[in-house]
Amino acid sequence: LRVLDMTGLPDAASGRAPDGMSVWSGTVALAKACVEVSKHQREFQRRGSKRHKGRSGAATAAAAPQPPGVDVHADLFVNGTSYGILRDALQTGAAGPLRLKCREFQAEELSASGIVTLLESLDPSCVRRVDLRFNNLGLAGLSVILPHLSRFPELRSLKLQYSNVDVRRPTPESAIGIRCLAGQLGMLPSLRELNLGSSRLSGNLRQILCDLQAPLESLELAFCSLLPADLAFLSQSFHAPALKRLDLSGHDFSQSLLEPLRLLLEETSASLLHLDLMECRMADSHLDALLPTLRRCSRLRFLGLYGNSLSTAALKDLLQKTLELPDLRLVVYPFPVDCYKVEPPSESAWNFEEPMDGERLAAASAEISQLLANSGRTDLVWTYNPYGHGALDYFSL
Repeated sequence: LRVLDMTGLPDAASGRAPDGMSVWSGTVALAKACVEVSKHQREFQRRGSKRHKGRSGAATAAAAPQPPGVDVHADLFVNGTSYGILRDALQTGAAGPLRLKCREFQAEELSASGIVTLLESLDPSCVRRVDLRFNNLGLAGLSVILPHLSRFPELRSLKLQYSNVDVRRPTPESAIGIRCLAGQLGMLPSLRELNLGSSRLSGNLRQILCDLQAPLESLELAFCSLLPADLAFLSQSFHAPALKRLDLSGHDFSQSLLEPLRLLLEETSASLLHLDLMECRMADSHLDALLPTLRRCSRLRFLGLYGNSLSTAALKDLLQKTLELPDLRLVVYPFPVDCYKVEPPSESAWNFEEPMDGERLAAASAEISQLLANSGRTDLVWTYNPYGHGALDYFSL
């Protein structure tokens, strides 16, 4: 055995056997195995050297030839609990009998220095994704980490959501941090997917993306407090015609952002496969304004509209007008507004969850299901459940 490929193991409870491992527990198990086998090898060598005491070094080497070892390809997920064992496993390096070759690296709730220690220990040839969500890094922490990513020539995906980046109020320090971030992203020539979710970027998207060497194919900007100028830049950039995946969830498309969104979708219509517009305060009139452009997204596979204030009538109209999209496979729609027991009490409580009327929701769902059945599109799923569908990953687009 020379290569053991353990990448791509399912991580959702619904997708694995009851006694299966998560990516986190799998990482711990692999790391422990690497450390233990390395200890065993050292003990074996120590005993061998005692048995052959008095012989020449060459004779000893001939008597105990070293096996070539096994390259273990894996996706690694590390947090504060598993940091120590993974660090030890990676630092056994090429000398160990089991050599970890990381394909996708995800770290949560670690310090910048801890992340750098692990990144520096990874084999640079295999890494295609680095996911640093929930690390509270800020621009200062990112400026420490990102220079270490340039050693990964195959890095195509970088996820930095929930990194505590907030540049809504410009300061000299934030301007320097943005320039630094842009320059470091520009040092990643293979980068095609970028997730900056929950970073407050208002008006700074152009500055952050300006040094990228190639167009992005997946861009996730959920809850990023974008301004019309940000969407205008994106629609005029070389990224727009290349985008396959776009997530703009959590923005208010009920007012000034609606027209910039429509123009952006026009520019992405020939390439777009996955569009997330969840929790965007859209009502029937806003969806109606977007529909002609959505219908031109001829390759669209996924449309996410959960959390918007749409009526059953508007959803039925959307269904009928998007049946012509041949590749559309999944639509996640919101609970229709006419299925709530009472109206939300005020605009200030727009995200207040009112109780659903189960009978109305069942009736609306049945109407949508009947329309689908009548259309003959047995390959198309409409659901108001936003979970458990295995959203399209960039590498499967």
